Amino acid sequence: MDYGKIFTDAIDRLHSEGRYRVFIDILRNKGAFPNARCFAGHNGPKPITVWCSNDYLAMGQHPDVIAAMEEALHDVGAGSGGTRNIGGNTHYHIDLEAELADLHGKEGALLFTSGYISNEATLATLAKILPGCIIFSDELNHASMIAGIRNSGCEKRIWRHNDLAHLEQMLSEADPAAPKLIAFESVYSMDGDIAPIAEICDLADKYNALTYCDEVHAVGMYGARGGGITERDEVADRVTIIEGTLGKAFGVMGGYIAADTVIIDVIRSYAPGFIFTTSLSPVLVAGVLASVRHLKASSVERDAQQAAAARLKQMFADAGLPVMNTVTHIVPLMVGDPVKAKKISDILLAEYGVYVQPINFPTVPRGTERLRFTPGPAHSEEMMQELTDALSEIWGRLELRKAA
Repeated sequence: MDYGKIFTDAIDRLHSEGRYRVFIDILRNKGAFPNARCFAGHNGPKPITVWCSNDYLAMGQHPDVIAAMEEALHDVGAGSGGTRNIGGNTHYHIDLEAELADLHGKEGALLFTSGYISNEATLATLAKILPGCIIFSDELNHASMIAGIRNSGCEKRIWRHNDLAHLEQMLSEADPAAPKLIAFESVYSMDGDIAPIAEICDLADKYNALTYCDEVHAVGMYGARGGGITERDEVADRVTIIEGTLGKAFGVMGGYIAADTVIIDVIRSYAPGFIFTTSLSPVLVAGVLASVRHLKASSVERDAQQAAAARLKQMFADAGLPVMNTVTHIVPLMVGDPVKAKKISDILLAEYGVYVQPINFPTVPRGTERLRFTPGPAHSEEMMQELTDALSEIWGRLELRKAA
């Protein structure tokens, strides 16, 4: 058995398919986002503009967040001391869980080290606790949700994306006595569309199912206090479990779920991904706490981000670039070929100082490769015009198809 050849062949396949991932060597400039420094392939740092960060509102750069983290660092030190069972519940964790429960109108919340872990651990644990559970999963659900459903070992049924008729057909065909869980996202980050949450909840009520809504690309971004699409659409009380991240709009790190106290206690008590993982550093939690509290009271960042997204979509459309029509803050530009998507990204970085990562399979289906832009409050109109001009030049240079 030639192990080395097997590993080398696996990497070679990615290269041949044009989807080998290259991670940029970067440092963001504190207080000056989206400005950053790129180190890869340069003799020292090169100034660049970041266009694909999930720090949607630049809260990772907010003075209140940084000050809270510095204060916590000097008050309690760097680490948490281990799992929450061993190291104890840092008081910052307790305060943040209370804030997140309040944000979603739930009785309780539970922190995890990432949004991936909160999805995987919660879905896997729930289905194991419910004997004979069937999980109904939207076909475009995130990899972390798919992993949790797979690890649960329960029966799963995949319904066509946002297709309520298909979901109801599957629910109606299932054993009426079997426990059921409908798992979906609010904002789908690659296509920028939104789930019909109220209608999904109607079906859950009709067929006695629980609901699990991943709000990672919506928390902080939508709703009067940043509670996500469930808050905006006034359906948070109808969703059994709301899951979110602390590493995107809130700008730091971590994940969480919000639900009633019994469900929270079940996950806390049974989920290995929670029990056996070192808890988030109190320094990080302090930063998130400041971010959540700020965005509960301020819509300035949300409003500016939505305006920036609308402006960039219009600029792309006016330039004839194949921008995908979305109803959210996501601005995807369709390419349709992994090699070309990588080529565009490389030219933008090397020649224009623009950083945007190509999105290829398996994140999106083959043939739908794209560039995904996330303009934020600090992206100026001048930056947007420079980006649009650069893309137009590259589209012409590579003889790529423009929008019809």
